[in-house]
Amino acid sequence: MTEPVKNLLFVINDAPYGNERPYNALRLALDVVKRPSTKVRVFLIGDGVMCARQGQKTPDGYYNVERMLKGLVNRADVAT
Repeated sequence: MTEPVKNLLFVINDAPYGNERPYNALRLALDVVKRPSTKVRVFLIGDGVMCARQGQKTPDGYYNVERMLKGLVNRADVAT
């Protein structure tokens, strides 16, 4: 018996740096998208659109959100 497909939507509306919410959402999405019966969509709105900006200068102590999003684009639907 096959497992039903699970659809997950991540809405990111915070700026990429200054708090950990975009990082945590992307980290969770990157983990979940690896599961075979899961479809992931990421929607960037408001300040969250800045997560997709190319050439970001990552502040000290933060992960590069642009790089995380690039890794997700190939495996999930991403909309801005």
